[in-house]
Amino acid sequence: MAKEKVILAYSGGLDTTVIIPWLKENYDYDVIAVCIDLGQGDDWQAIKSRALKTGAAACYVVDARTEYIEEYIWKALKANAVYEDEYLLGTSTARPLIGKILVEYARQENASAICHGATGKGNDQVRFELAIKAFAPDLKVIAAWRDDKWNMDSREAEIKFLEERGLEVPMKKEQSYSRDENIWHLSHEGLELEKTENEPDYKKMLKNTTPPENAPDKGEYVTIDFEKGIPVALNGKQLASLELLTELNKIGGRNGIGLVDICENRCVGMKSRGVYETPGGAILYFAHRMLEHLCLDRDTYHYKQQLSIKIGELIYDGKWFTPLMDSCMAFVDKTEETVTGWAKLKLCKGLIQGAGSHSEFSLYNESIASFTTGELYNHKDAEGFITLFGLPLKVRAMMEQKAGIGQASGKNSGFKKRPTE
Repeated sequence: MAKEKVILAYSGGLDTTVIIPWLKENYDYDVIAVCIDLGQGDDWQAIKSRALKTGAAACYVVDARTEYIEEYIWKALKANAVYEDEYLLGTSTARPLIGKILVEYARQENASAICHGATGKGNDQVRFELAIKAFAPDLKVIAAWRDDKWNMDSREAEIKFLEERGLEVPMKKEQSYSRDENIWHLSHEGLELEKTENEPDYKKMLKNTTPPENAPDKGEYVTIDFEKGIPVALNGKQLASLELLTELNKIGGRNGIGLVDICENRCVGMKSRGVYETPGGAILYFAHRMLEHLCLDRDTYHYKQQLSIKIGELIYDGKWFTPLMDSCMAFVDKTEETVTGWAKLKLCKGLIQGAGSHSEFSLYNESIASFTTGELYNHKDAEGFITLFGLPLKVRAMMEQKAGIGQASGKNSGFKKRPTE
């Protein structure tokens, strides 16, 4: 009789490599390892070989880089979604796609369960499992680190587990940062970052970004073209999404752009400190906002600012496949219909400065905005506007004077005696 199958989210790292024999020993499943390439830069053939040698019945590698950029990153970018002011959601945007792909393989392979190696303290367990629940509520989810049969609590224990079985150990015992990398970002946690008093050791830590103080003094200009909020060209050259983001990462990285050190609130209730490298992403967010400043009216832009916070929270918490997320993105898509044009930026030693922008849908009208008097604006018109705009204030102040209360009554108004010399 054929064994039941489990789909394992396999990265090739220590945790998920240990999980393959652990699943076979404790659940007697055939393990189907699924590797999802989101731009980590890994040797996928070597990782596939490792999975099979460690006991996986099969291992599939999916190149999902373009899908990730166009269906997840670009949506977050169009929404200006940021978590807690700084985090550009590099891990958060990736997890829903991974969860969805795992479900797709579970259906193709007629698997009974999906397994992941996220720890019980992190956000990823939530993100993976919400995606799975959204598409396959009938599938069993095995979270190894929360499983009663899991008895390993350290890297040393995991290494010993593999060595006792004569299996390849994908890493040695030396300490390193806990990292997550994809085409959008690279995150770092652990070591000196676990104490908030410590300055990050950027010289040892950074892989894709030059420390700002070591970046070129001269800086560099970039121009990005957008169509309906989506970047389509870099420095005048039309590029596919993967090529464009790859090149922007290089440009931003060498100029020290997109470096964030934040102590954030995890959705599971604790704070966690991380350093994020998002060079291309930081450039795109800045350029996109510049264009929106031209193309969106005041009410729409201000309302979108509020919604951007909510969308950032939804993405961070793993609520990508929800009716609320769909509804929010419908609003975002409407706002982006006229966000077409270009933005020019100057990058220098970690800083981004605007250097001009243009859109055929720009709401900026020089004849109105100019300090010189134009035909479309009469200065006297402002008088009636101010009368109506300030009417609630005036009515309230009149009441206060009559009743002898409040700031207009002269009592406890907070007025100070000013010098008259």
